[in-house]
Amino acid sequence: MKKLGILLSGRGSNFQAIARSVQAGKIPAEIAVVISNKADAQGLETARAMGLEAVCIPSKGLKRKEFDRRVVALLKEKQVDLVCLAGFMRLLSACFVEQFPDRILNIHPALLPSFPGLDGQRQALEHGVKFSGCTVHFVDTGLDSGPIVAQAVVPVNDDDTLAALSARILSEEHRLYTEAINIVLSGKFRIEGRRVMRT
Repeated sequence: MKKLGILLSGRGSNFQAIARSVQAGKIPAEIAVVISNKADAQGLETARAMGLEAVCIPSKGLKRKEFDRRVVALLKEKQVDLVCLAGFMRLLSACFVEQFPDRILNIHPALLPSFPGLDGQRQALEHGVKFSGCTVHFVDTGLDSGPIVAQAVVPVNDDDTLAALSARILSEEHRLYTEAINIVLSGKFRIEGRRVMRT
């Protein structure tokens, strides 16, 4: 059975969606550990309530490489096959990424490469695009810049508020993350340059 490691910083709604998919047998894996850099992250409470191991490794006061070293050590200890970022609000160092080549996924609430970084939904609204959505991508050392595994498109309505658009994108995120995890766990893909192609 493949093992997932989840990294989160807040409420972890994408983590909950992944956990529900695991429980329903839609993802052929188990969640080995949930890690947060914030002790008060709601996602940790949710994970514990689901009977999952949930650990806080505080990032405050630690240099990035030292924090990453501790997280990597725990993920290795738990023999994690795939790391899934679910609202994890930190950039990973090169030494972290190198430990899990093509085995770290992130989900972003915009159609990358448009609107990377924080507040992708707000950026889309302010830019006046007609379509936004979400992207699951491999993590590299850049900001939301790794090869794209899967995307979902969400129309932007003329009367959209930030809350309304964000809610519709989030609904697609929950579906898309499961799809992308299954692509990667199956091993039936290849990466050519920036392109992730099914095999």
